[in-house]
Formats: sequence, structure tokens, C-alpha cells
Amino acid sequence: MLTANLEKILKPLDSDKINTRIRQCPRLPSLNSINSALRELLVADQRYTAQIAEVIRRDPSLTARLLRLVNSVYYGLSNPINSIEEAVFYLGVRQIRQLAMVTPVIEDFQKLAGNAPFAWRDFWQHCIGVAIVTREVLSAVQTPPDEVDYVAGLTHDVGKIVMASAFPDHFSEIHRQLPAYQGSLLELEETILGINHCELGARYLENHMLPKVLVETARHHHKPEAASHHSQIIAAVQIADLLVRHAQIGDSLNKSAITAETCSQASGWSILYPAQHPAELAIAQANVMRCVDRLPSILEGLV
Repeated sequence: MLTANLEKILKPLDSDKINTRIRQCPRLPSLNSINSALRELLVADQRYTAQIAEVIRRDPSLTARLLRLVNSVYYGLSNPINSIEEAVFYLGVRQIRQLAMVTPVIEDFQKLAGNAPFAWRDFWQHCIGVAIVTREVLSAVQTPPDEVDYVAGLTHDVGKIVMASAFPDHFSEIHRQLPAYQGSLLELEETILGINHCELGARYLENHMLPKVLVETARHHHKPEAASHHSQIIAAVQIADLLVRHAQIGDSLNKSAITAETCSQASGWSILYPAQHPAELAIAQANVMRCVDRLPSILEGLV
């Protein structure tokens, strides 16, 4: 009876109604301004641990994440680290920069998701895991000039959060039906809501005038070959997403199983390595897998 009632009430929405609700969705302020004082210190020619520590102290949430991360199993420290200065020393500038981004973005994500009854902590782990692996995949073919690849990985599934926020009933019904559904998550989203999470996330980011690379990643992270720009970053996100799902780290809310073969044959590899010798590609894939193996302990310290 419940299913029948929902089918009567929950009709797919037309584009105008979808766009209206997207416009009403709150923005993610952290994507426009991420701890500018800390960022300036981290890119300065001379980086003073004490100054960085002082900026971190102003943000209790960032401080807690920093100390959890440095004391995680991954770092193998025999004695717990309680000093921010020591934590900064152990982690290094790159890890601190990424941590500074993760903290406000995940907090904004949680506010946007609201009270939708899902295991969001597992979803945040998926998002951060994809961000970390994206950097690892991309670094094998180019030196990223900034952190945009990391942010692209972090926000690739923002459409799922927007769906939970702006269309909570449709979101709940999609995930109620998903375990028994034979098709893909994208197909089910389009059937029930009228739009999938990729297009929804792209429209949301576009609406708030965020960088094109984030928009394109949200829209094409399942099919990077369809992207007209930023194809290498999007390819890296696709591969990272598949690898994290295959390793069953966190929860992407997508229940379809990902095999090792699916990961190794992802279209993103041919974008990143268009004419690469198979042996060199195998080395790159092995290096990425070592990163994936370390993820659980890293994520335990972050979320």
C-alpha cells in the first residue's frame, strides 16, 4: 500500500521544477573561500610551523581532524601526538592543505544533506577517498599545479547531496527501490525524479558559478570521454571512484558491484595513457592500488 501511494505522489519532475528547487538549494560557502589565512601561509616561500599551528588553532574542527589524522594507524607513531606543531611537522604542507579543504567542505555537505536518513559518514569517507586517489592517479601523468583535482574528486557526487536536500522524498524512494532494481542508479534516478545525480550536481555547481572543472567533473565522472574540457582530471576521478567502490571503502550510495576488471578497463585509463606501453600502465595501476590499500587508516583520522 505504501509503494502504491508513493507512486501516485512521486511523479518525475519537469526541468523547470527541478531548476527552481536547485536555485533554492543553499550554496557551499567553503568552496568559494577555504580558510584564506591558512592557504596564504601554506603557499608562502617560507612556511613557519608555529604560524600555521596558530591559524589551525582558530578552527576547533580542523584541530580535531588534524590530531586524529596524525595519530591514525597509517602514520605508525609509537607515542600519541598532542601538539599541533608536531602534527604539522609530521603531516607536511600538502596534507595540511588538503585537510584544510576537507574540513569546511564536509561540514557544508552535512548541512546541505540535512536530516535525510542515510549513513552520511560513510558517504563522506567515499568522497574523501576519491579525492585522495584522484590526486594519486593524476600525479602519475602530470604535476597538479594546485588542488583543483582534489576538490573535483571531493565534490564529484555533490548531486546526491543536492538530491537529498532539494528532493528528499524522491531521494528516499530511489534508495528504497535501489537494492532490488536491475538497472543502474542513474536510470532509476531519471525514472523516479526525472534527472540523475550527475546532471543535478553539475547544474547546482553551475548555478553557484563554481569553476568549470568542478561542473564538468560532476556531469561526466562516469563517462570522462564525453567531457569537452578537463578530461584528464575527470578521467582520474572516474578511476578513483571505481577503485574506492571496488575496495568497499565508505559508501557511494550506489549499490552495484564493481569488479577489478571494471576498474582496470575504465575508459579513464585510455585518456590518461593514450599510447602507453602496457607494462608502464601496469606500474601506474599498482602504485594507485597501494594508495587505495592505505585509505582506511587515513580516512579513520579524517572523518
